[in-house]
Amino acid sequence: MIHKMNLNNKPFNSMEEGSKTVELRLNDEKRQQIKVKDLIEFTNREDSRKIMTEVIDLHKYPSFKELFKHFDKKDLGYAEDEVADPTDMEEFYTKEEQDKYGVVGIKIKKL
Repeated sequence: MIHKMNLNNKPFNSMEEGSKTVELRLNDEKRQQIKVKDLIEFTNREDSRKIMTEVIDLHKYPSFKELFKHFDKKDLGYAEDEVADPTDMEEFYTKEEQDKYGVVGIKIKKL
């Protein structure tokens, strides 16, 4: 199955370069459909560039705070000089949504 997701420019570029290998999402109904070996086509919101990836693992947690404890910040799309802060994800997903659905770290490889 092929899933389609949009990404902001910075995480898209990190994924395209190969440094970002885990996509962070709310584990809502849409993401619950994703399975290992599925494909995800990511589209850059800024310029519509696309990259195709394969799902190689799914890591489910109750919150981004828990998820961040288990991954290197570079895998999550942060630069070496940046602080990996799970509250950054509250820009996209409220605490209430995280409590309701949990979160998922989608481990991908670029095709």
